[in-house]
Amino acid sequence: MPRPAGSAVDKALDLIESTVRAGRPLRLSELAGETGMHRATAYRILVDLVRRGWIMRSEDRYLPGPVVLRFSQAAAGGPLAVLGRPVLQSLSDGTGMMANLQVLEPEGGRVIDAVRPPRLAMFTDLLGELLPIHTFAGPMALVSALDEAARVPYLRAAEQQGHPRAGLLEDVERTRRTGFALQRGRNDEVIASLSRAVLGGNGRPLCAITVVGLDREFDDPALAGLREHLAAATAELERVLAGPDEGPGRD
Repeated sequence: MPRPAGSAVDKALDLIESTVRAGRPLRLSELAGETGMHRATAYRILVDLVRRGWIMRSEDRYLPGPVVLRFSQAAAGGPLAVLGRPVLQSLSDGTGMMANLQVLEPEGGRVIDAVRPPRLAMFTDLLGELLPIHTFAGPMALVSALDEAARVPYLRAAEQQGHPRAGLLEDVERTRRTGFALQRGRNDEVIASLSRAVLGGNGRPLCAITVVGLDREFDDPALAGLREHLAAATAELERVLAGPDEGPGRD
């Protein structure tokens, strides 16, 4: 039975708290039951929470959004990182590269988990760091997956730091066309990275997976193999975030 009606703020907080506590993506029916709301009420509030970045939607499931991840280190190490860790581990094992998971925030991409092989112990994992679009592959992959209007603030911020808009637009277009963002020598001459966005059912980016290694290991012959590994990893995380297919009974 639904609980007595609270304020709109109470209901929004109940939904946010439920996604953080769950440890896994929840369906609308589960959130409504957990919070004691009618499904229509929960859905209406969730639409606004997704729009504001407090909750992420993947297919018909919900999990903590980038705003929650920014303000809560516990959440950042929680559901999304937990779900993504096996994918990162497998990707790192298969490529010998460092693999990290990033979410998009208003100022760039934040690293919320990373797997670093012993051979790259000299690399910093950047865990918890906020990375700008113009020098790192992960934020570029995430921003390139946004629609044109949503990309504007990120491009403007990079311009204000002295990076020509024309070059940024070329990078965005290349990333959109290929599905991969590649950075070689821009932030560090000996380090290169390749990233791909993980998309939700609505086509918006939920997070990005990035492989990081020595620049010499990103030459064309090796790059094709890295793309295959990365495409498989992002597809696997998209599948995990979407949850099991429960047939016609899905919300």
